[in-house]
Amino acid sequence: MKPLDFKTWLEQVNILNRRQKERLRTTLNRQTRTDEVIRLVERDIQEKPLCPHCGNTQLYRWGLSCGLQRYRCRQCHHTFNALTHTPLARLRHKDKWLTYSQALIDGISVRKAASYCDVAKNTSFKWRHRFLQAPAQQKAGQMKGIAEADETFFLESFKGNRHLPRKARKRGGKAVKRGTSAEQVPVLVVRDRDGATADFRLTGVSAKEIEPVLKPLLAPDAILCTDGALAYVTVAKNIGLEHHPVNIARGIRVVQGAYHIQNVNAYDSRLKQWLIRFHGVATAYLESYLGWRRMIERFGNNLLPDMALRAALGQERQFQQVTAT
Repeated sequence: MKPLDFKTWLEQVNILNRRQKERLRTTLNRQTRTDEVIRLVERDIQEKPLCPHCGNTQLYRWGLSCGLQRYRCRQCHHTFNALTHTPLARLRHKDKWLTYSQALIDGISVRKAASYCDVAKNTSFKWRHRFLQAPAQQKAGQMKGIAEADETFFLESFKGNRHLPRKARKRGGKAVKRGTSAEQVPVLVVRDRDGATADFRLTGVSAKEIEPVLKPLLAPDAILCTDGALAYVTVAKNIGLEHHPVNIARGIRVVQGAYHIQNVNAYDSRLKQWLIRFHGVATAYLESYLGWRRMIERFGNNLLPDMALRAALGQERQFQQVTAT
């Protein structure tokens, strides 16, 4: 808008009635939130222009798309914007993305998040798993020093499915059989003394399932601490790692004053306590919730909506918390 036209428009604000002013204020606030989201979304591509299709850096502007700057690649001639090939591509209501990010930080249910952000329940469900898609994949790449590993189990859940392969039970209910069984989904949690965390959903807890995930994760000079399960003894021997098992059954919790699994066990306890609020998590989405918890653990009380949004966009590459122990 030209300066003279804007001045004329601004002078007309005084003749608006109360309801019109409130509507104008709401519209301006929504646009302000949208502009803030666009600024966060476009930050990386402005700092390092890169074609998501071919990786070329020779780009030029090609109009606007949904409020975002669109680009065209000089090499492959594809057009794109900062959201192309991200989990949030084609999602609407950008003015509510930061509010939804706060809902994720608060760890509230899908329905409560829908009410909090004034969106439909189905939209809230879709947004949750789009926002958690990148955090679910972002975990520690390699661990050094002392790394603790232990498996934890989650009750298999078909929450949300219309057809069940078994008799339905109350959400968050109990397994039919005591102890570990086919009803339980094993998750291997690995955590070092700096707070770097990685977790893996497994099909079993034998050496055959554990070794493929531990081998690329642990550095050759890492020290592995586990419980006394024979599977870990086999894995450590095959990989060539220094291994210090602790015999919990005999009351031995610390070996040589430094080797224990209390760090990873404490993390497992916090994870399961946090999951209680959801009254059962569908096994199909378990990895998303594990990534969600890793994000909260990484930032702690310092986690802000803009940080959660950048994590959802995959812009937080090193997705681990560094803390002193």
